[in-house]
Amino acid sequence: MRRVRTGVWASAVALAVAASALSGCQVLSGGAGDRSEEPTATAVTAVTTTSPNLPSGYGTVFLGVDECSSFGTTSFTEVPCVGERAAARVVARHEGRVAQGPLCPPTTDFVLHISESRLTTGADEDGDGSVPQGYACMRKLQPPHPGDPGGGGGPRTIVGDCVYGTGRGEVRETACDGTGKHAPEYRVTAAVGTKSRCPDSTELYVQLGGSKPVGCAVPV
Repeated sequence: MRRVRTGVWASAVALAVAASALSGCQVLSGGAGDRSEEPTATAVTAVTTTSPNLPSGYGTVFLGVDECSSFGTTSFTEVPCVGERAAARVVARHEGRVAQGPLCPPTTDFVLHISESRLTTGADEDGDGSVPQGYACMRKLQPPHPGDPGGGGGPRTIVGDCVYGTGRGEVRETACDGTGKHAPEYRVTAAVGTKSRCPDSTELYVQLGGSKPVGCAVPV
């Protein structure tokens, strides 16, 4: 059923590995899209020891930019990107909490939340024996990429993504090709600075964040 265009804002919380960042759209509050294939934990505590036999950069900074993580469900380790255990690459790395830090790049597939922990062996960034709390924006080495436009996942909602209504006054992200658990109802077609810049066909305003925080969504 097509909705009448209104001036109501829609905003949502899209979760990556766990609760991550505002993303998507909804009337009151939001939730994750169809991400059953994604890990559900955030703690990253395992750290490997640096070695002269390992590729340059591996182990110097825990999950620094362009380094890779292993496959995981509850924890992740840093591994050489050329190794068979490598699953995803760090495209951005920030200290602190996701809600207080910079947004991940638009096509990030998932976010790893890095726990502050004491090390018992090996080297770390500054030699103080700890890995500070932070988060790493991850991009899978192999498809599918849920963070791509229309992919139905990722920590951010971007132009090309689709959403569905949950029946509780909110919407969540889902795959545009219909392969998700829920059929798409709206597609974000543009990102603009203010609602007034959305086209007349817009039926839902989506809070995206970033330099163009307003998403213009239409029925699909």
